[in-house]
Amino acid sequence: MRHPSDEHDPRAELPGVDASGAITPAELQLSARNHGLPLEALAYDVTPAGMHYLLTHYDMPVVDPASWRLGVGGLVGQELTFSLEDLIARPAVTQAVTMECAGNGRTGMSPRPIGQPWVVEAVGTAEWTGVPLRAVLEAAGVQDAAIAVLFGSLDRGTEDGRPTSFERSLSLADAHRDEVLLAYAMNGQPLPPQHGFPLRLVVPGWYGMASVKWLERITLIDRPFEGHHQVRGYCLRQTPDEQGEPLTRMRPRSLMTPPGVPESTSRERRLKPGPVTVRGRAWSGLAEIARVELSADGGESWSEARLAPAPSPWVWQAWEWAWDAHPGTHELCCRATDRAGNAQPLEPTWNLGGYVNNEVQRVPVIVARSELDV
Repeated sequence: MRHPSDEHDPRAELPGVDASGAITPAELQLSARNHGLPLEALAYDVTPAGMHYLLTHYDMPVVDPASWRLGVGGLVGQELTFSLEDLIARPAVTQAVTMECAGNGRTGMSPRPIGQPWVVEAVGTAEWTGVPLRAVLEAAGVQDAAIAVLFGSLDRGTEDGRPTSFERSLSLADAHRDEVLLAYAMNGQPLPPQHGFPLRLVVPGWYGMASVKWLERITLIDRPFEGHHQVRGYCLRQTPDEQGEPLTRMRPRSLMTPPGVPESTSRERRLKPGPVTVRGRAWSGLAEIARVELSADGGESWSEARLAPAPSPWVWQAWEWAWDAHPGTHELCCRATDRAGNAQPLEPTWNLGGYVNNEVQRVPVIVARSELDV
């Protein structure tokens, strides 16, 4: 595992860091505002809206849909303004998309990066309804000088003591992909406030930071965007001064629904001996999943799970694995490999922001003759 040296911890240069490595009060506030997917909800093909993972950077804007407008400007043939009714009146598309937070798995790194203390549950799959972004760009007319599309949000706060809003950009080629949506509905209902009401961007295959919520403007620009959340906040860096590598598409990950019954606080799992079907989901934004493998001995040996067909390139795949559970203590692991050859690692590679930790999931399980036996 790659991590800072013992002589110097680059986290010490960040605000709000506890030298002991303990979760700080600020991080507790974040975890109270945000939430992950309960792993038992992996059973749903489409995640109920209240179970879908949630991450909000600043405050949730309170928006009056009657007065809200989306502006489209910059290097366009004509500037456009849309009301919510205007967008709903246009030809709509509904597609299911699996979305994962780039910081999912952050707590599995050592020393622990500072931020929302995700374990592995920052994911969900929703059916998004909206207007293809490409159609809106074509209606405005993109000038030849434009190279990128900037998305501005009503989500506002401060970074490094300076006022900012959450903004991200896509290259012109990525913005014109057919699957990219301006979504106004989630699972057949208007967007919940926490998921970006009245309009959000949905970029299938990418980590969730690309799917900007509470959209208010789209601007065509002629140079790379260098805002905080594009070149600082979501980059792989080893030190605060490093420019880093921008995050884009989701790396392969598989998650299992932990079998057996849990202890209420520790979540320690217990189950009876005998045949057990372990189920879960797998996804990748880089290529279709090729296989999912399971281990009951902490990764010493592996066997292949049965993988269900992919519903679409943008949705997680179901899998199941038959396990003959013998008495004793076991560590169940699952790992996915996609068709481009990308596979989950056994250990994470450390980075300052705690991003893209897609190491294998590990679930300790006690198998005993009674679920309540120790």
